Amino acid sequence: MKQIVLATGNAGKLREFQQMLGAQDIEFITQRSLGVSDADETGLSFVENAIIKARHACQETGLPAMADDSGIEVDALRGEPGIYSARYAGVGATDEANNRKLLEALKQIPEQARTARFQCVIVFMRHARDPMPFISQGTWEGRILFEPSGDNGFGYDPLFHVPTHGCASAQLDPSVKNSISHRGQALRSLLQHWTGLRESLR
Repeated sequence: MKQIVLATGNAGKLREFQQMLGAQDIEFITQRSLGVSDADETGLSFVENAIIKARHACQETGLPAMADDSGIEVDALRGEPGIYSARYAGVGATDEANNRKLLEALKQIPEQARTARFQCVIVFMRHARDPMPFISQGTWEGRILFEPSGDNGFGYDPLFHVPTHGCASAQLDPSVKNSISHRGQALRSLLQHWTGLRESLR
């Protein structure tokens, strides 16, 4: 079984990756379990930050690595919080703190103007000097609710209204969410190329 380092300490993301890729004869191990610290996310885009995180995990472990960078863009806030989604309310902020700040920023914004989307970029690197990392991307359109709803998911899921299902992302069954979410889309794109990527690790 091949080992791939997942460059995250986020338990929610780890669960989603395992659910989507768990049947692919791959053992994912988190960089945190190997004592690797988080990379400094100095990029100005989701793509840049995902590459930075994957390369850092490769360099520190000598193993292939997969990283994702994701977040939510709100049109009324000119794309914020964007790449700063996880630390919108400050470094180390909880999901609840980030959600409170987003609701406060949008308190004067009417329903029709609360359009938003989740973005996800996944990068797979065979080694730290990989000249051609594999990059996949997914986008999930919706809008921001006026108050949290639901107990599933993590991050901004309780505030993200899914028009196709008429509920918050946090109210979806995990299997349903994985089938339509930004990360699910990016992972399915990756899976279409997964056989070749795995062969390249030999």
